[in-house]
Amino acid sequence: MKLVTAIFKPSRLDAVIDALSDAGATGMTVSEVRGYGRQRGKT
Repeated sequence: MKLVTAIFKPSRLDAVIDALSDAGATGMTVSEVRGYGRQRGKT
């Protein structure tokens, strides 16, 4: 068993799902994330 972590643009999601399915991946978790860099504002 292998753990694969990938970050890609949302527009590529369908292509990634198809590629992983073709490679034999049986399950995955998808999370939408936003932002970058250091968080500011709350102290």
